[in-house]
Amino acid sequence: MLVKTYGSAIYGIDAMIITIEVNVGQGSKFFLVGLPDNAVKESHERIMAALANIGKKFPRRRVVINMAPADIRKEGSAYDLPIAIGLLAASEQIETDALDKYVMMGELSLDGSIKPVKGALPIAIAAKKNGFEGLIVPVENAAEAAIVDGLKVYGAGHINEVIDFLETATGLEQTHIDAESKFLHQLNRYDFDFSDVKGQENIKRALEIAAAGGHNVIMIGPPGSGKTMLAKRISSILPPLTLDEALETTKIHSVAGLINGKESLITTRPFRSPHHTISDAGLVGGGTFPQPGEISLAQNGVLFLDELPEFKRTVLEVMRQPMEDRIVTISRARITVEFPASFMLVAAMNPCPCGYYNHPAKECVCSPGAVKKYLNRISGPLLDRIDLHVEVVPVPFKDLAEAPPGEKSSVIRERVIRARKIQEQRFAGHDKVHNNAQMTHNDLNKYCNLDVTGTTLLKNAMEKLSLSARAYDRILKVARTIADLAESEKIEPEHLAEAIQYRSLDRESWGS
Repeated sequence: MLVKTYGSAIYGIDAMIITIEVNVGQGSKFFLVGLPDNAVKESHERIMAALANIGKKFPRRRVVINMAPADIRKEGSAYDLPIAIGLLAASEQIETDALDKYVMMGELSLDGSIKPVKGALPIAIAAKKNGFEGLIVPVENAAEAAIVDGLKVYGAGHINEVIDFLETATGLEQTHIDAESKFLHQLNRYDFDFSDVKGQENIKRALEIAAAGGHNVIMIGPPGSGKTMLAKRISSILPPLTLDEALETTKIHSVAGLINGKESLITTRPFRSPHHTISDAGLVGGGTFPQPGEISLAQNGVLFLDELPEFKRTVLEVMRQPMEDRIVTISRARITVEFPASFMLVAAMNPCPCGYYNHPAKECVCSPGAVKKYLNRISGPLLDRIDLHVEVVPVPFKDLAEAPPGEKSSVIRERVIRARKIQEQRFAGHDKVHNNAQMTHNDLNKYCNLDVTGTTLLKNAMEKLSLSARAYDRILKVARTIADLAESEKIEPEHLAEAIQYRSLDRESWGS
């Protein structure tokens, strides 16, 4: 007897429907075809034990299971459930006419319980797109999948529950999630707030500018000056996620298996902080079966690279192109997948190997030329993609002990949102430019015109501070953002002057 059940395969951050054809006929051999990987092939032993432990029998006849399309590789243990149900139906141990209504995914334990899987949200989206009535997933994945409107989602903890549901339409309850109300309820929930930071008003100002224009930023300062503390709070002043952004971010984290049963929808901008020992594939994504890397997990949020010069040069270099294109393409012999990579880069570094170059109280003990050599660990092309260079100095004890709490993140965020709305109107006709940091050379000529005073100021700064040529465009972009924060149509000389001070590492005198 031939029956068909339906599962799903994940490619990139999207899913496609897999038809599992199970035929039980004359003979005694077992065949599993359709490019299954080892984890899928091992399902034979898991399913055999699970069926025995629930009082069912694995068919002792010729069994052929085809996973179509047969030219697409199937990975992982999540096909156990649809294969097991198909075997039971094909061997006439269960009777149901509902198999064509549902997509099923889940890994079976030997006792028949169902373990969670990765990618429940993109699977649910694919099921709805292909006209299925519902989706049966492990109970831990039900809330995540139920975000998709117009699809009945059922969470199952044991294969017996699935059998009862298919035969009698009882045993499983539909999971209901109001995605929009859940999104709005948790929209402003952040663990860190800028009011916790005492002093460092100039650094807070720089980070506000970075958030307002979508600029990448690097903080240079000695150990203990507050670089990491400040970086962790940047997400709290970025504009809130839209519902579409939240769904996109959740899809990526779902594919990576980072969604737990409690958090079905990511409602705050992600903050990713990988260790400097990370590999190339860990940062940009990849592997034998491509998975999203840290730059994709930081989609719509912040990627924080602490101790930037300590990262391997090759790791930083593979990040350059995705920073420009805001997408990363992973190519393998059989497949090419794309992961989104639109993130705000925040980096931190010590100014020298000992950490105390330019420190107001401690002497730098590095040898001559060591500071320049340390900075040269970061390539010029990568620095070229970082708009703001901010020097961080330690906060004096008096400020730590007596300074009142600073502005709350919610207050700063309001200013950032107003500036972003100005940019939305400015770039309404652009497909690829959404904020000031993404402006092209033509956009600079159109939106960053300077008056005579401003032109003279920038010319003098370039000459007297020995700023490199790559600083020119960056200064104009940052000045445009500062003007937007001030709700000024034109870039005034004071906006330009403030932008100039954020190019420390472009000065030829740095580290000399």
